[in-house]
Amino acid sequence: MQARNAMRKVLIGLAVLLIIGAAAYLRYHHTKEPIEVGYAGNREVTLWSTSAQVREPVATINYGEKLDVLQRFQDQVQVRTTNGTTGWIPDRDLLSADLWQTSKDLEKRGAAMPVEAVGHTKVLSNLHIAPGRDSLRIRQLNKDVPLEVLERQPVSVASVKATGAADDSSAASGKKEDWWLVRAHIADQTTITGWLVRRFIDLDVPAPLPDYASSAGMRIVAWLELNRVAVAGKTLKPQYLLVGTHGAEGQPCDFSLMRVYTWGEKKERYETAFVESDVCGKLPIKLQKATTPGGEVKFEFENLTGKGSEPRTYVMRQTVVRRVREGGEPKPHKRKR
Repeated sequence: MQARNAMRKVLIGLAVLLIIGAAAYLRYHHTKEPIEVGYAGNREVTLWSTSAQVREPVATINYGEKLDVLQRFQDQVQVRTTNGTTGWIPDRDLLSADLWQTSKDLEKRGAAMPVEAVGHTKVLSNLHIAPGRDSLRIRQLNKDVPLEVLERQPVSVASVKATGAADDSSAASGKKEDWWLVRAHIADQTTITGWLVRRFIDLDVPAPLPDYASSAGMRIVAWLELNRVAVAGKTLKPQYLLVGTHGAEGQPCDFSLMRVYTWGEKKERYETAFVESDVCGKLPIKLQKATTPGGEVKFEFENLTGKGSEPRTYVMRQTVVRRVREGGEPKPHKRKR
């Protein structure tokens, strides 16, 4: 009898231990259901052990990594990675599922658009989902991030929010500023498309063309390589089309000035071969490049008028540029040295 009672006590003790163990397991290992799904919205996002000021880093996640959102506390979000790591991140480093999908759609659109110029970011800047300071931010771009410039949109300068990035500095109301749709090359073979305020973009216009344009009072908007010509039968020199405007940003025309620079072999320098200043051009510029060095080039764009828009077409043969008439015949070109 005593042995039986002792055995019963042992079994009861084991049962209690199992219950305690099971409760502890359920408490600490039960998978918490997410309240939503998001994505890491910065180049590198640190997961922290807690939302408190005194905390330790848990892990680092990369841009675009899928995250389960577990809870929110003030401007902090508790998230879980795909491998089960849990931690806290700032709300500004989290993209919602809707914003992520819109960003992917924008990236697909940008990949199919012609490049109007290449450049890089001047400073730390915010990349937005739409043109305008009040639109949602996709992510921040560091200084010197390579950019492909795709499309321009003038936007009224409204009240701004101080988020710490360059494009959110204070500005006078009532003015307009240019925003550009760009494809940013943020890592090897990785691009992201969004809208960036123009004055924080440096265009990588080949020297000495920026000096030529500046002396002519031209603010460069876009530039394209038209063709290449052989020099001394060997070296190929590129020839360029630059478009731009006078005055401040926010104008209705994407560009109002055009200049073509060709290589002068005799003087061994670039020369102004063509000037047009009676346009109200709308990007993109459609370019048909030459199939051989120095061959014929054709470029065209929409020119805005009081009645809408009209196509304008130009042909370049060697160093001669002419506008094509509606009937197909070139108009006499304008040449300026």
